[in-house]
Amino acid sequence: MAISSPSYQAADKIKPKQSYWSKISLPWVVTITHLSIVLLLPMAALITKSLTVGPREFWEVATQPVAISAYEVSFVTALFACMINGVMGTIIAWVLVRYQFPGKKIIDATIDIPFALPTSVAGLVLAALYTTNGWLGQLVAPFGIAIAFTRLGVLIAMLFISIPFVVRTVQPVLMELEPEIEEAAWSLGASASQTFRRVLLPILLPSILTGVALGFARAVGEYGTVVLIASSVPFRDLIAPILVLQRLEQYDYGSAAVIGTVLLIASLIILLIVNLLQQWSRCYAD
Repeated sequence: MAISSPSYQAADKIKPKQSYWSKISLPWVVTITHLSIVLLLPMAALITKSLTVGPREFWEVATQPVAISAYEVSFVTALFACMINGVMGTIIAWVLVRYQFPGKKIIDATIDIPFALPTSVAGLVLAALYTTNGWLGQLVAPFGIAIAFTRLGVLIAMLFISIPFVVRTVQPVLMELEPEIEEAAWSLGASASQTFRRVLLPILLPSILTGVALGFARAVGEYGTVVLIASSVPFRDLIAPILVLQRLEQYDYGSAAVIGTVLLIASLIILLIVNLLQQWSRCYAD
């Protein structure tokens, strides 16, 4: 039996200490640099510009009645749109994955149209469809329902631009689900609805929440699609991005930065809540 000498044992215990900077790898540096230039610096510039007006004026601009109304239209309407798309997007993804029917590839490709279509063109198409003389607007006009140039039109525009996020995040998860999971639930006596609620939904919930969060972020910051179908009347259907543009057109850069900072902070808080819900749903699924 070989016994190592004390000198070798001491040499094994003595290891050179690595400095903090030697642990920083090139991918880490590239990642931080890219995020700083593309994301962190613009956010810091926006917040810094908003703080130049002073705390008192910041509060006065941020809490103006027209600003509060614009926040409410933007966030509440976007939340409703993403909740609807959370349900409908999951159903669409389910049909595209589980069923075969003529024209399936065409419908699957159509889901990505809001990504490729310029937002101004999308707004023009929606406005033409939902005016009182449009193909769809004239169907509900006799009932006294106006869609274009109302808050309902803003909701439809947000539905249009955010639906692909839910479908494209849920669809891959459904494709990777093994049929043995459902067959095992059925063999234990579970019905189709029980299998979906107790087996499939916990697996799909993180991806559904991810799609809802992405769609919500897109809907809150959308401008081009909404501006053409909304009348942008304060206290009715004026959204916050259009209010920011109006301040910029008046050369009131400080007020525009304040409203933009409020949108940024509110969006970060809501997205953080969604991320926490995602973690909870993963723990629940495990």
